[in-house]
Amino acid sequence: MTVLYEDKQLLVCHKPTGLLSAKDASGKPAMSDLLAPRTIYPVHRLDREVSGLMVFAKTPETAAFLSSKMQDGFSKEYLAVCEKTPPEDEAELTDLLFHDRAKNKTYVVKRKRAGVKEARLAYRIEARAEDGRALLHIRLFTGRTHQIRVQLASRGCPLCGDKKYGALTGGPLALCSFRLSFPHPNGEALGFTLPEALLPPVIAALR
Repeated sequence: MTVLYEDKQLLVCHKPTGLLSAKDASGKPAMSDLLAPRTIYPVHRLDREVSGLMVFAKTPETAAFLSSKMQDGFSKEYLAVCEKTPPEDEAELTDLLFHDRAKNKTYVVKRKRAGVKEARLAYRIEARAEDGRALLHIRLFTGRTHQIRVQLASRGCPLCGDKKYGALTGGPLALCSFRLSFPHPNGEALGFTLPEALLPPVIAALR
């Protein structure tokens, strides 16, 4: 586990695959285990299968500040490999999503109802492979559970390794949090890019 930045108020680190962003009732290993004995406060999450950049607050006040900036102050960018190349080189995708907590699965739906939230992202194709796969650079405008995975899968382009959303390939989920920028409570603008050495192999191979 690599810490890219740390001060008295927050830290930015690389979350490996297989770890929860925050402790839950399952008892599975979480980032707080790796970062002990620090006390940390999650302000955003990555799926357990997803690696990449995360920021954690180190005080309740910083957690409240960062949470308040999550919708309009954060920029979150990802790299992903799809099994199938999307038809457009770049596009903005908007969907209505419903997350079924019992199944831990998200669905694209057609109508607003209780529990349904709008999801929006933009992507551009960075590279193509001869077998039809594509490396996408994705920017999130909303942060819904499994958002990138389900929005692309619903268009016939599941992420490599994402069996939950229809992928035919095995192996690790080909998705990582690649770039993160946000305001520090002191007013400074912070920005971080994941070092190439920490990219998942399936993504690094197409870079």
